[in-house]
Amino acid sequence: MDHVISGVAKFQKEVYPNKKAAFQKLANGQNPEVLFITCSDSRIDPNLVTQTEPGELFICRNAGNIVPPHSNQTGGMTASIEFAVAALGVTHIVVCGHTDCGAMKGALKPEGLSSLPHVKEWLGHCRAATEVVKERSGCSELTHDHLEDVTKENVVQQIQHLRTHPAVAAKIANKHVTLHGWVYNIGSGEVLCYNSESGEFEVMDQSHAEAQLKR
Repeated sequence: MDHVISGVAKFQKEVYPNKKAAFQKLANGQNPEVLFITCSDSRIDPNLVTQTEPGELFICRNAGNIVPPHSNQTGGMTASIEFAVAALGVTHIVVCGHTDCGAMKGALKPEGLSSLPHVKEWLGHCRAATEVVKERSGCSELTHDHLEDVTKENVVQQIQHLRTHPAVAAKIANKHVTLHGWVYNIGSGEVLCYNSESGEFEVMDQSHAEAQLKR
Protein backbone atom coordinates (compact mmCIF):
# COMPACT_ATOMS: atom_id res chain seq x y z
CA MET A 1 0.00 0.00 0.00
CA ASP A 2 2.91 2.34 0.63
CA HIS A 3 3.73 2.57 -3.07
CA VAL A 4 0.10 3.37 -3.85
CA ILE A 5 0.07 6.29 -1.41
CA SER A 6 3.44 7.55 -2.62
CA GLY A 7 2.11 7.26 -6.16
CA VAL A 8 -0.66 9.73 -5.33
CA ALA A 9 1.93 12.17 -4.04
CA LYS A 10 4.00 11.73 -7.21
CA PHE A 11 0.92 12.30 -9.37
CA GLN A 12 0.08 15.53 -7.57
CA LYS A 13 3.65 16.80 -7.65
CA GLU A 14 4.94 15.62 -11.05
CA VAL A 15 2.13 14.41 -13.33
CA TYR A 16 -0.76 16.78 -12.67
CA PRO A 17 1.23 20.02 -13.21
CA ASN A 18 2.25 18.88 -16.71
CA LYS A 19 -1.37 18.14 -17.66
CA LYS A 20 -3.08 20.83 -15.61
CA ALA A 21 -4.97 22.37 -18.53
CA ALA A 22 -6.36 19.00 -19.64
CA PHE A 23 -7.51 18.10 -16.13
CA GLN A 24 -9.11 21.50 -15.60
CA LYS A 25 -11.06 21.02 -18.85
CA LEU A 26 -12.16 17.54 -17.72
CA ALA A 27 -13.28 19.00 -14.40
CA ASN A 28 -16.27 20.51 -16.20
CA GLY A 29 -17.43 17.43 -18.10
CA GLN A 30 -16.53 14.43 -20.23
CA ASN A 31 -17.00 13.49 -23.85
CA PRO A 32 -15.62 9.96 -24.34
CA GLU A 33 -15.84 8.31 -27.74
CA VAL A 34 -15.56 4.73 -26.50
CA LEU A 35 -17.32 2.60 -23.90
CA PHE A 36 -14.66 0.06 -22.92
CA ILE A 37 -15.94 -3.03 -21.11
CA THR A 38 -13.25 -5.27 -19.72
CA CYS A 39 -12.31 -7.56 -16.86
CA SER A 40 -11.50 -6.44 -13.33
CA ASP A 41 -8.24 -8.40 -13.51
CA SER A 42 -5.42 -6.30 -12.03
CA ARG A 43 -3.19 -7.07 -15.02
CA ILE A 44 -5.43 -5.17 -17.45
CA ASP A 45 -4.85 -1.43 -17.89
CA PRO A 46 -7.21 -0.16 -20.63
CA ASN A 47 -5.52 3.23 -20.97
CA LEU A 48 -2.08 1.63 -21.21
CA VAL A 49 -3.16 -0.93 -23.81
CA THR A 50 -4.96 1.67 -25.93
CA GLN A 51 -2.54 4.52 -25.20
CA THR A 52 -5.41 6.83 -24.33
CA GLU A 53 -5.64 9.76 -21.96
CA PRO A 54 -8.14 10.53 -19.17
CA GLY A 55 -11.51 11.40 -20.66
CA GLU A 56 -11.18 9.27 -23.79
CA LEU A 57 -12.57 5.97 -22.47
CA PHE A 58 -15.69 5.36 -20.40
CA ILE A 59 -14.56 2.19 -18.63
CA CYS A 60 -16.74 -0.54 -17.10
CA ARG A 61 -14.99 -3.44 -15.38
CA ASN A 62 -16.22 -6.65 -13.82
CA ALA A 63 -15.18 -10.27 -13.44
CA GLY A 64 -15.23 -11.79 -16.92
CA ASN A 65 -16.05 -8.59 -18.91
CA ILE A 66 -19.69 -9.62 -18.72
CA VAL A 67 -22.70 -7.75 -20.08
CA PRO A 68 -25.88 -9.17 -18.56
CA PRO A 69 -28.74 -9.31 -21.09
CA HIS A 70 -31.16 -6.44 -20.64
CA SER A 71 -33.94 -6.99 -18.12
CA ASN A 72 -36.27 -4.90 -15.98
CA GLN A 73 -33.94 -5.42 -13.03
CA THR A 74 -31.50 -2.53 -12.78
CA GLY A 75 -27.83 -3.33 -12.24
CA GLY A 76 -24.59 -1.40 -12.37
CA MET A 77 -23.66 -2.61 -15.85
CA THR A 78 -27.12 -1.91 -17.28
CA ALA A 79 -27.16 1.62 -15.90
CA SER A 80 -23.59 2.34 -17.01
CA ILE A 81 -24.23 1.13 -20.56
CA GLU A 82 -27.40 3.20 -20.82
CA PHE A 83 -25.64 6.29 -19.49
CA ALA A 84 -22.64 5.89 -21.80
CA VAL A 85 -24.76 5.41 -24.91
CA ALA A 86 -27.83 7.56 -24.31
CA ALA A 87 -26.33 10.39 -22.23
CA LEU A 88 -22.66 10.58 -23.18
CA GLY A 89 -23.19 9.56 -26.79
CA VAL A 90 -20.31 7.12 -27.19
CA THR A 91 -20.00 5.88 -30.76
CA HIS A 92 -17.97 2.71 -30.16
CA ILE A 93 -18.30 -0.08 -27.60
CA VAL A 94 -15.44 -2.49 -27.00
CA VAL A 95 -15.80 -5.75 -25.08
CA CYS A 96 -12.26 -6.81 -24.20
CA GLY A 97 -11.44 -10.23 -22.79
CA HIS A 98 -7.95 -11.43 -21.94
CA THR A 99 -5.72 -14.46 -21.62
CA ASP A 100 -5.47 -16.43 -18.37
CA CYS A 101 -8.81 -15.06 -17.19
CA GLY A 102 -9.82 -16.40 -13.78
CA ALA A 103 -13.49 -15.84 -14.51
CA MET A 104 -13.27 -17.92 -17.68
CA LYS A 105 -11.51 -20.66 -15.71
CA GLY A 106 -14.46 -20.59 -13.33
CA ALA A 107 -16.90 -20.76 -16.23
CA LEU A 108 -15.16 -23.93 -17.42
CA LYS A 109 -15.86 -25.64 -14.09
CA PRO A 110 -18.77 -23.86 -12.36
CA GLU A 111 -19.27 -26.84 -10.04
CA GLY A 112 -16.00 -25.84 -8.33
CA LEU A 113 -17.41 -22.47 -7.26
CA SER A 114 -19.66 -23.66 -4.44
CA SER A 115 -17.72 -21.54 -1.94
CA LEU A 116 -18.21 -18.47 -4.14
CA PRO A 117 -21.97 -18.42 -4.71
CA HIS A 118 -22.14 -14.86 -6.08
CA VAL A 119 -19.29 -15.52 -8.50
CA LYS A 120 -21.00 -18.72 -9.64
CA GLU A 121 -24.29 -16.91 -10.28
CA TRP A 122 -22.54 -14.05 -12.10
CA LEU A 123 -20.72 -16.47 -14.39
CA GLY A 124 -24.08 -17.89 -15.42
CA HIS A 125 -23.98 -15.08 -17.99
CA CYS A 126 -21.14 -17.01 -19.65
CA ARG A 127 -23.09 -20.22 -20.06
CA ALA A 128 -23.89 -19.58 -23.73
CA ALA A 129 -20.16 -19.30 -24.42
CA THR A 130 -19.35 -22.61 -22.74
CA GLU A 131 -22.24 -24.37 -24.43
CA VAL A 132 -21.13 -23.12 -27.86
CA VAL A 133 -17.59 -24.37 -27.24
CA LYS A 134 -18.92 -27.74 -26.06
CA GLU A 135 -21.00 -28.07 -29.23
CA ARG A 136 -18.13 -27.10 -31.53
CA SER A 137 -15.59 -29.33 -29.82
CA GLY A 138 -17.90 -32.28 -29.38
CA CYS A 139 -16.96 -32.46 -25.70
CA SER A 140 -19.49 -32.86 -22.92
CA GLU A 141 -16.98 -31.50 -20.38
CA LEU A 142 -14.57 -28.61 -20.86
CA THR A 143 -10.96 -28.56 -19.69
CA HIS A 144 -8.21 -25.97 -19.44
CA ASP A 145 -7.41 -26.75 -23.07
CA HIS A 146 -10.66 -24.97 -23.99
CA LEU A 147 -9.80 -21.77 -22.10
CA GLU A 148 -8.80 -19.77 -25.17
CA ASP A 149 -11.91 -20.83 -27.09
CA VAL A 150 -14.21 -19.96 -24.19
CA THR A 151 -12.48 -16.61 -23.68
CA LYS A 152 -13.06 -15.67 -27.32
CA GLU A 153 -16.60 -17.01 -27.45
CA ASN A 154 -17.46 -15.18 -24.24
CA VAL A 155 -16.54 -11.88 -25.92
CA VAL A 156 -18.81 -12.76 -28.85
CA GLN A 157 -21.70 -13.66 -26.56
CA GLN A 158 -21.35 -10.49 -24.48
CA ILE A 159 -21.56 -8.48 -27.70
CA GLN A 160 -24.82 -10.29 -28.40
CA HIS A 161 -26.03 -9.33 -24.93
CA LEU A 162 -25.22 -5.70 -25.67
CA ARG A 163 -27.65 -5.78 -28.58
CA THR A 164 -30.50 -6.55 -26.16
CA HIS A 165 -30.08 -3.20 -24.39
CA PRO A 166 -32.62 -0.73 -25.85
CA ALA A 167 -30.26 2.25 -25.91
CA VAL A 168 -27.63 0.21 -27.76
CA ALA A 169 -30.11 -1.39 -30.16
CA ALA A 170 -31.50 2.02 -31.10
CA LYS A 171 -28.07 3.48 -31.85
CA ILE A 172 -27.01 0.40 -33.82
CA ALA A 173 -30.17 0.68 -35.92
CA ASN A 174 -29.17 4.20 -36.91
CA LYS A 175 -25.50 3.21 -37.32
CA HIS A 176 -24.49 5.59 -34.55
CA VAL A 177 -22.76 2.89 -32.51
CA THR A 178 -20.28 0.22 -33.59
CA LEU A 179 -19.51 -2.87 -31.50
CA HIS A 180 -16.01 -4.36 -31.20
CA GLY A 181 -14.78 -7.60 -29.63
CA TRP A 182 -11.18 -7.87 -28.47
CA VAL A 183 -8.98 -10.37 -26.65
CA TYR A 184 -5.81 -9.01 -25.07
CA ASN A 185 -2.83 -11.34 -24.64
CA ILE A 186 -1.12 -10.33 -21.40
CA GLY A 187 2.13 -12.12 -22.17
CA SER A 188 2.69 -10.92 -25.73
CA GLY A 189 0.84 -7.60 -25.76
CA GLU A 190 -1.05 -8.80 -28.83
CA VAL A 191 -4.68 -7.79 -29.30
CA LEU A 192 -7.03 -9.97 -31.32
CA CYS A 193 -10.09 -8.35 -32.87
CA TYR A 194 -13.31 -10.17 -33.75
CA ASN A 195 -14.25 -10.11 -37.43
CA SER A 196 -18.03 -10.51 -37.55
CA GLU A 197 -17.90 -11.36 -41.26
CA SER A 198 -15.50 -14.29 -40.93
CA GLY A 199 -16.43 -15.21 -37.37
CA GLU A 200 -12.71 -15.28 -36.50
CA PHE A 201 -10.41 -13.28 -34.26
CA GLU A 202 -7.61 -11.54 -36.13
CA VAL A 203 -4.42 -9.85 -34.97
CA MET A 204 -4.93 -6.12 -34.74
CA ASP A 205 -2.38 -3.98 -36.54
CA GLN A 206 -2.69 -0.51 -38.02
CA SER A 207 -4.19 -1.64 -41.33
CA HIS A 208 -6.60 -4.00 -39.59
CA ALA A 209 -7.67 -1.28 -37.17
CA GLU A 210 -8.40 1.10 -40.02
CA ALA A 211 -10.45 -1.57 -41.81
CA GLN A 212 -12.48 -2.19 -38.66
CA LEU A 213 -13.30 1.50 -38.34
CA LYS A 214 -14.56 1.64 -41.93
CA ARG A 215 -17.07 -1.16 -41.37
